[in-house]
Amino acid sequence: MQQFLTALRARLTPEQAGLTIFGGERRVPGLRREEVAQLAGVSTAYYTRMERGNLAGVSESVLYALARALHLDDVETTHLLDLARTATGPRRPGRVKPAPRVSERIARMLDAMRDVPAISLTRLGDPAASNALGRALFPHLFPENAPPLNHTRYLFLDPRSQEFYPDWEKSARESVSALRLLAGHDPADRALMSLVGELSTHSDQFRTWWGAHTVRTHTSGTKRLNHPVVGELTIGYDVLAIQSTPGLSITTYLPEPGTPSADALDMLRSWVADRQPAAHMS
Repeated sequence: MQQFLTALRARLTPEQAGLTIFGGERRVPGLRREEVAQLAGVSTAYYTRMERGNLAGVSESVLYALARALHLDDVETTHLLDLARTATGPRRPGRVKPAPRVSERIARMLDAMRDVPAISLTRLGDPAASNALGRALFPHLFPENAPPLNHTRYLFLDPRSQEFYPDWEKSARESVSALRLLAGHDPADRALMSLVGELSTHSDQFRTWWGAHTVRTHTSGTKRLNHPVVGELTIGYDVLAIQSTPGLSITTYLPEPGTPSADALDMLRSWVADRQPAAHMS
């Protein structure tokens, strides 16, 4: 909680917060604790106690006032509430969640989507199912005669990812942000904490960005890929939650019609059709 709130007030200037500054040297970036307290309508001592992680007796209305004071968006506000719930609720021991599995019906649906690359991922970025075009679009994640790679590990621990994603930093930061949200919601998830520990140990960039406490959702957008077969393409993606299986999602990928990227995906479709059908993964 302390690092999250410190990072939030550091990014907001007094001018952005609507405060009048009467000169004098400021020794901290962004807002001071007393300024956040003023904006949230609480005492400086009360806010300081909150920032240090003591949220005993803090009401939801105060948390929402704090969210407004710090100009939090919906995702950041939800994360703040999650952190407060974790700080004030009973401490749960670490536990291993069973890995979610794709149902046979969902797997058949993915296979039936022959013209649309589609991949089902777990909350931690492990491929749970895919269709042939999805595997062809992300060949590094699906090595032949080997288990699929975790996407987050691929981003930070596999040098090929920085060539495959021309905007690698954007994709990598999004991945860190998604894990931050999960950690705020369920800090007792052993698999999540194990992955974070592994990446923090082996990647300086992951460790730095993890410490920034940035949280965002990324359920739609575009990615640029440098594909080893069809070259560069820009492709839109949409993440669809599988409501029947919490912790699983399906991501579909399509370029804008009539673009060179659409032509590149057509080439990839032909390339897949000419190859021996890959074994179905579920």
